[in-house]
Amino acid sequence: MTVHLQRAVKGAAAAEVRWLETISRRAVWVDVDESVRRGALSAEASGVIAHAADTAREKGLPLVMTIGSSGADIVEGVAALHGWGQAAKAIAKCSGYVPIITVVTGPAVSGPALLIGLSDIVIMTSDSYAFVSGPTMVAEFTGIKINNDELGGADIHAKQSGVAHLVVADRQSAIAEVEHVLSFLPDNVDEIARATMTSDPVDRLTPEAGRLIPESSTGSYDVKQVIQAIADDGYLLELRARWAANIVTCLITISGQSIGVVANQPTYLAGTLDIPASQKAARFVSFCDAFNIPILTLVDTPGFYPGKDLEWRGMIRHGAQLVFAYGRATVPRVCVILRKSYGGAYIVMDSKKMGNDMCMAWPTAELAVMGAGQAAAILQRHATPQEREAFEQDYVERLLNPYVAAERGYVDSVIDPTDTRREIAAAFAMLSNKREKLQTRKHDNSPL
Repeated sequence: MTVHLQRAVKGAAAAEVRWLETISRRAVWVDVDESVRRGALSAEASGVIAHAADTAREKGLPLVMTIGSSGADIVEGVAALHGWGQAAKAIAKCSGYVPIITVVTGPAVSGPALLIGLSDIVIMTSDSYAFVSGPTMVAEFTGIKINNDELGGADIHAKQSGVAHLVVADRQSAIAEVEHVLSFLPDNVDEIARATMTSDPVDRLTPEAGRLIPESSTGSYDVKQVIQAIADDGYLLELRARWAANIVTCLITISGQSIGVVANQPTYLAGTLDIPASQKAARFVSFCDAFNIPILTLVDTPGFYPGKDLEWRGMIRHGAQLVFAYGRATVPRVCVILRKSYGGAYIVMDSKKMGNDMCMAWPTAELAVMGAGQAAAILQRHATPQEREAFEQDYVERLLNPYVAAERGYVDSVIDPTDTRREIAAAFAMLSNKREKLQTRKHDNSPL
């Protein structure tokens, strides 16, 4: 089918949202209708989903699914389960070949809930819900009584589980969001996203970006304002905004070209990396790399969030997911270090040795193993307060600046924040013809 895509952008001077352009795109669209037997998936219905997925992959078109389903059809028994497995396999085969977007308009229970997990982008209406095991099962096994919304409502999946990328009011709004998301994406792995029209000058200066950085190294600011300063028309489409808020993942355009942005958010947990943030960023980097969307990384993090609980829950494994995602990414990658970039977090946030194509830093950047206070606590633990203060001051002056890293080739250039948009645009323009030869192998073994 053909959908008409409208890109919503915020004008540089105006506060209201306006529609910039309308273009036509084709997509394979399959609708699981909740009004028919509560959307119970028979073997035949699952076969339709599988056929839609196969068609999307063969034709190189995005796959869009709207789901409102109570699960596999109980009346059919194992035949329905077999059909669901067939659909799941077909959707999995689409992964990395075509974008998979799912809209949840009602219940998505058991098998259909797992189909959501196979999607690249999940959009939920505010009254929808999704879970693998429902309230009855939870009460039977745990003794805890809980309703549908508390267990798997859109609000829960937006904030707690990270399943929902976007939450909207109703089905009509959800379809509009599908069109919006598709405007940033190509049809398939062999294409790049279409450039969009913009009147925003590519060499526009961004003095407001630099003014956001507080004088105190512990002060916070909203990194989304930095992104808006860089993006065409100040517009960004944030995905998973309420989950793992210490990192921002969003889609923007620069000179009309789609760009994926990963940025530490100092206003939440000081921009540290924990398990949800690592998972969120890793999945987004992998998504952008799969569909030829260049990646911009904005760095301001003091490191990984410390804690016994995180280590026991697998911080090593989940932190490695972000390392792995950047390490295998072959799209053009530009990194800008805004302020803090310490320790292991410096490495995983697309550092030069992780393979970024261009690494820039603001004069406020601090690249080191750790901050001055942390270094003093280790190296000067027996010193007097005056000696520790002198050590910290010397540490800041000698090491906590981008010029030492630039001398060693870890930073390509130190730029004025006013020139940030212009420098990033020039870097991506230079990298537009980047190609890498991929190593032949069956598949990688991602640290899940």
